[in-house]
Amino acid sequence: MPQISRSRALVYVAVLLVTLLLAGRLAFRREQPVATQVAPAALRAEPAPVRKLLVHVVGAVRTPGLYRLDDGSRVDDAIRAAGGAKPKAALDAINLAAPVADGQQVIVPVRGRGTASAGAAASGTAAGPVHLNTATLEELDTLPGIGPVTAQKILDYRDEHGAFSSVDELDAVPGIGPARMAELKKLVDL
Repeated sequence: MPQISRSRALVYVAVLLVTLLLAGRLAFRREQPVATQVAPAALRAEPAPVRKLLVHVVGAVRTPGLYRLDDGSRVDDAIRAAGGAKPKAALDAINLAAPVADGQQVIVPVRGRGTASAGAAASGTAAGPVHLNTATLEELDTLPGIGPVTAQKILDYRDEHGAFSSVDELDAVPGIGPARMAELKKLVDL
């Protein structure tokens, strides 16, 4: 058997190493997924950008002001965005689970300053003033002469025009006349 020179053996080993290196590199490239091979259906499945709401949070919160919240946020989210409620906040007077709307003002009342109680009086009327800017349909329905239909009209007016700046604005809600307005002024607050 002929003997291979040392220099030739080194050349064979070098060629063998380069061949193994290239083969390994090609094999590794085939195992990695290619980003351009994503199916078009998967591209359509990506969520759309979340719409942002602008909400004004005031009252017994640590940092009152304007806050941008994701669509679908609740009053509780708005209060958290404002640094949370102060210890003197009357959180039981507002519905923390109520959804917020773009342009809404969330008012966190101070305990002991005319806040509505969590329940209603035995007569079916509100136990304290109903806050027009935070009241739910159920809370508005406790007011005398306000049924679920008129309560919904009040909520619709609030959603369309933003927070009430005066109790007198109730006069613009269809179904609330001067006599009803005079009675409600004693029972509602902002």
